[in-house]
Amino acid sequence: MSVCVALNHITKAFGTTYAVNDVSLTIESGELFFLLGPSGCGKSTLLRVIAGFYRPDVGRLMFDDLDMINVPPHQRNTGMVFQNYALWPHMTVGENIEYGLQLRKLEKPIRNERIGTVLEMVEMSEFRDRPVNTLSGGQQQRIALARAMVIEPSVLLLDEPLSNLDAALRQNLREEIKEIHRRTKITTIYVTHDQVEAISMADRMAIMKDGVFIQVGTPREIYQHPADSFVASFVGETNFISGNIKDITDGKATIETEVGVLHTESIHHNLTPGQEVSCSIRPETIHINGNTGLNQLTATVGSITYLGRTEEYELRIGDILKLKAIIHNPGTDPVKQGESVSISISPESVVPLPMN
Repeated sequence: MSVCVALNHITKAFGTTYAVNDVSLTIESGELFFLLGPSGCGKSTLLRVIAGFYRPDVGRLMFDDLDMINVPPHQRNTGMVFQNYALWPHMTVGENIEYGLQLRKLEKPIRNERIGTVLEMVEMSEFRDRPVNTLSGGQQQRIALARAMVIEPSVLLLDEPLSNLDAALRQNLREEIKEIHRRTKITTIYVTHDQVEAISMADRMAIMKDGVFIQVGTPREIYQHPADSFVASFVGETNFISGNIKDITDGKATIETEVGVLHTESIHHNLTPGQEVSCSIRPETIHINGNTGLNQLTATVGSITYLGRTEEYELRIGDILKLKAIIHNPGTDPVKQGESVSISISPESVVPLPMN
């Protein structure tokens, strides 16, 4: 049965370094929740606090109405999948999966039934009697997931489980993990530094930096309405143009920048006239030689990178600024390097952020 996981002012330090610093968060029962951030931000430490491998210095950890701080890891009913699989190489696939059930002293028929169910779930039924060290990396990760699932955990913890796999396999396993979560509705907490994984899979996500949460929300909320320039640049690609608020009325503003006045209709912070801001503009929102509107600039095309489904352009505005634009489904007659082009950006796509 899934549970709600509540973190209340959790702090964990190693010596004088605060890996997690006074964080609070509620993860709803059945939610697929991501902890996303750069290496060293504290996300794996926080996952280990939830698992019981680390005891926090301060704070409370609740599973529904139960305080888990003094509950040892093996009594928390959590399943964990590690980055390096952590399988026992001398055992078969079935024996690896069965181990946690043996510790729980379940009878053999029940163990066999559960092993069969989870192997079918991860599409590895025919590998039950194989030595685990004969499997590929992707197959081993499926077995690690099956081993975590077979105990029917209340909370499933995933610590960068796909980081050692190639891109195509990562994509396949993302879809499988999402499907397994949809079917089981186990509360799942997934640590990653891969923004694509988080955006494509999460119900909600928390962006971490230096041991604290910078922003919590759905992938769409965080991508479209970032809390600050760190979030905007970490979750997806973006361009920044600095400027000052010239005037602001009814959710619209004009911003004086080094390349001229920009208009925005995407105000998500408390901004005031004269305030210095950094305008986040996603590369895919820049239109070349097409749309017309309030925000019109002239640029010179620098480097061009053709990627099949997309084409990336470096755009130079005089000697002042470089912008990146991404064109989806590029045609057969692209603009040329060195060509002068007009670019337009809709007011909804200019997101002014307070300067840090």
